[in-house]
Amino acid sequence: MRATMRQAGRATVHLTVAAAMAFGMYLFVTVLLITAVGTLAVIGAWLLPETVLLVRRIAGAKRRLTTAWTGRAIPEAYRAIEGPLTDRLRTAVRDPGTLTDLRWMAAYYVYGALLFVALPLWPLGLVVDGVGCAVLGRRAVVLPWIVRLADLEAHWSTSLLRPSPKALLAARVEQLTATRADAIAAHGAELRRIERDLHDGAQARLVALSMRIGLAKRAYDRDPDAARKLLDDAQEQAEQALTELRHVVRGIHPPILTDRGLVGAVRALAAGSGLPVTVDVDGLADEGPRAPAAVEAAGYFVVAEALTNVAKHSGSPTASVRLARMRRGLRVVVADEGHGGADESGGSGLLGVRRRVAALDGTVRVSSPAGGPTVIEVELPCVW
Repeated sequence: MRATMRQAGRATVHLTVAAAMAFGMYLFVTVLLITAVGTLAVIGAWLLPETVLLVRRIAGAKRRLTTAWTGRAIPEAYRAIEGPLTDRLRTAVRDPGTLTDLRWMAAYYVYGALLFVALPLWPLGLVVDGVGCAVLGRRAVVLPWIVRLADLEAHWSTSLLRPSPKALLAARVEQLTATRADAIAAHGAELRRIERDLHDGAQARLVALSMRIGLAKRAYDRDPDAARKLLDDAQEQAEQALTELRHVVRGIHPPILTDRGLVGAVRALAAGSGLPVTVDVDGLADEGPRAPAAVEAAGYFVVAEALTNVAKHSGSPTASVRLARMRRGLRVVVADEGHGGADESGGSGLLGVRRRVAALDGTVRVSSPAGGPTVIEVELPCVW
């Protein structure tokens, strides 16, 4: 009985909020009429994309309300409304999500009004006896009709607010276009970094090496001691050039990943970070199935960048890394107890992390409130 009453109480709250939203929708008709008149008169055409954005926010609030009741998220699929007015108008009109929201809004004017009629009946407390006869005031079980009404309302809202396959496809294409652009930008930045490292490091040392060998050849007959010293310098330059080349190679694909795998490579990163770093591994082993090379490289890069940020910016005395194997991917979590406030636009490398992860269709979540802690969670899809 108590569980039924609690569920009925939740349903009452849900339907009350839904009824209040329906009442607000009736008031919103005025905005729709003003937008329609302004658009037809051309002079108010700028109102159309703004109204569509407002409708999206209202529909989003309804999606969240319905999700809170059902426990199942309703996806959103919208094209970004941005750019010049003509582009904004074109997107607002052609986006399949606009039609979905307007269709839901029109239906909500009808079934939302039913809530105003149904809710006042709840205090009557309809009960049913053990043999199924409807009575009042007898010892029986409270009929959860208010819960069924909430379920019905949520079902209608879910069906109407769920994006169409066309809208989902359009959103996916837009997402992949943005991801491709980020991947190209990240690839270009990586090529420029490699070129810079080669030009400023290994290439410069190889030029110096060539000059010293040439001088040693000229001095060999007349001054063997000077030639020997030049050859010693040349050998030192060759070793430094090899070091620079190894540094460039590690930036492309760290050899330690090939030798030790992701777990071993991350433990090596932790050991060399200069901070006490704990590494927690769930479902992964040094010897066992490994993620694809691109996924391992991205995970390694995330950990390396995050630990560098911890040492340089966070002020945290410790850090933690967690690697977890998921059914369809790899999860990497790096946390610290620093002062927080991580800024992706401040040169912290988080933008590079997002681009690299997005290129693999992964996700990045950063939580870094002022005062800390900072938690970077990355999920990389892959097949094991």
